Amino acid sequence: MVLFQLRAQDIPVDSTGYKSRKLKVEEVNLVSSYYTQNGDHSAVTGGIGTQKLTDIANTIDVKMVKYGQTGIKHTFDIEAGIDHYTSASSDMIDLSANSSASSSDNRFYPSLTYLRENEQKGQTLGIGVSSSTEFDYQSFGGNISFSQKTKDRNGEFSARFQTFIDQLKLVKPDELRPGGEGYGSAGRNTFAGTLSYSQIINQRLQVLLVGDLISQNGYLSLPFHRVYFSDGTVHQEKMPDTRFKIPIGIRASYFMGDNIIIRAYYRYYTDSWDLKAHTADLEIPVKITQAFSLSPFYRYYSQSAAKYFKPYGGHSQSDEFYTSNYDLSKFNSSFVGMGLKLTPPDGIFGLKHWNTLEIRYGHYTRSNDLTSDIVSINIKYR
Repeated sequence: MVLFQLRAQDIPVDSTGYKSRKLKVEEVNLVSSYYTQNGDHSAVTGGIGTQKLTDIANTIDVKMVKYGQTGIKHTFDIEAGIDHYTSASSDMIDLSANSSASSSDNRFYPSLTYLRENEQKGQTLGIGVSSSTEFDYQSFGGNISFSQKTKDRNGEFSARFQTFIDQLKLVKPDELRPGGEGYGSAGRNTFAGTLSYSQIINQRLQVLLVGDLISQNGYLSLPFHRVYFSDGTVHQEKMPDTRFKIPIGIRASYFMGDNIIIRAYYRYYTDSWDLKAHTADLEIPVKITQAFSLSPFYRYYSQSAAKYFKPYGGHSQSDEFYTSNYDLSKFNSSFVGMGLKLTPPDGIFGLKHWNTLEIRYGHYTRSNDLTSDIVSINIKYR
């Protein structure tokens, strides 16, 4: 995240200055993170048991820009990431051998985005593609977007449509695989539309309104999640094959002089599984010196339970759909942490173009006994 960034509308458009028509690298971001969690409600073992997991992620994001003969700005954003995770809960998919193909895995996720911006008209068109690959999951995505600034450049309307076409490998718990049968497969589709409007109220206050409509269909269960019924029998998680989600939110940024920004965010969420949630987020970047800033942040989240959730041993044969995944239970959570940003005049380690170093740490606690920690490092080249 870039702090204290000049807003585009604060920079006058130079229609006479030279703009390179050659494709050049404008920005490179190298991001690494380490995530660890623990808890006692693993869905793999029916809502009980360890949720211990670690994940190491590395991504590189390269943004390249050129101007066409008519002055149109063309931006190409290429990103590639790879994660490696180990999961004690996934290691329990095969109880008899205490080992499974999903106890550790790698995920690779490249993406490409193209933006065509008419700076004179304040209009931007975009298109993008992405994919994500791991042992039991393959996803392909596409998106298109449009944004239009108001005549005074103080407001901007944006629209975005995304789709994800996924294929899941049906890795069942071992006792539900009669005769050691192989893995089947199933599809899942997601379609999401987003509308947003941002407005500069005055020199200090900027507000963003955003709403989403999300539709999913296909296989929406996770095949390796067990559900234990009240009669002691074990079953594979079963969820409806459709889900409709509506999140709406408002974000505000208030500039308190040159050294402090207050960023606040609220979101309300509801879906067709009767899950409702509230999110409140606050971050206050503070510039200590010209080259050093701190950003304390806090996020509070609360949700009701989905109507298909019951804990271990809570479901019965009369239930049409069932899950003991505590991500769908009633809970509240807190996420608190600090960001540190360095922008030395001579660059990071004296390398002029590597001009920004960000380190962020966050601690997460959930009322149903899940805790996690994440550390991330971002080095920027401009």
